[in-house]
Amino acid sequence: MEITKAEFRDLKQLDEIEHECFPAEQAASYNSMKQRLQVYPDHFWIMKDGERIISFINGMCCYESDLSDEMYADASMHCENGEWQMLFGVCTRKQYRNNGYASELIRFCIEESKQKGRKGIVLTCLKHMIPFYETLGFVNEGISSSVHGDVTWFQMRIKF
Repeated sequence: MEITKAEFRDLKQLDEIEHECFPAEQAASYNSMKQRLQVYPDHFWIMKDGERIISFINGMCCYESDLSDEMYADASMHCENGEWQMLFGVCTRKQYRNNGYASELIRFCIEESKQKGRKGIVLTCLKHMIPFYETLGFVNEGISSSVHGDVTWFQMRIKF
């Protein structure tokens, strides 16, 4: 498996995986994914098996310390020199799950974010995913202000 940065030609596969991993009300739209890929491609990590993308992570950088719903919809909020790496999605194709691929991608993202001098990484997740992120060093900060997809999200943070 290879970890690399997404390219515009990957958009169709990324959109497929996003909609496989999230219900429609939570998934990023094709146009939103396209905008993200155009604005911050260096923050779109993918894992490939040959030419097939099996897992990906994406998110923007900013000086804000908490992830807000506006960030999901407005890629222009990205600040390349931002102190915090926000993660919007950690997605793995169903047939590749439970093999450690998402964990490997997150560890890669952690190391790259450290090298870039970020303060840490922030993400939101559903309650059942908290233990997974805790095993990677993230701390549960409680219920997020996010109402994205009309569900309860928990904010997780790892500081460097």
